[in-house]
Amino acid sequence: MAQILVVDDSSTVRNEVGDFLKSNDFEVSFAVDGRDGLAKLKADPSIKLIVCDVNMPNMDGLTMAEKVRGELGNAAVNIVMLTTENSPAMKERGKAAGIKGWIVKPFNGAAVLASFKKLVG
Repeated sequence: MAQILVVDDSSTVRNEVGDFLKSNDFEVSFAVDGRDGLAKLKADPSIKLIVCDVNMPNMDGLTMAEKVRGELGNAAVNIVMLTTENSPAMKERGKAAGIKGWIVKPFNGAAVLASFKKLVG
């Protein structure tokens, strides 16, 4: 079962983040958008951390985070946004949805590794 769910519509980003996490001994699963991410989270209760893009088709990352907290009632899973977005309004919406961190792309795994380990527990 996965510890970390990587949700991004870019296969390049999914692979980059996933390869880094796997090389650091995390179990990783992937989703292509927020709708897929919700389904994967419902199916795998062992997920402790979601690393999620904001701008995706079908369902964006902030809406997915709101649904994780609201519809699924899951307050336990940690969510970190990995995005090109840096708007204060989006960050506020994320904070209201219980986002634990906001990382502006490009992904720098070494810079977040200790935080990710802490969030996974």
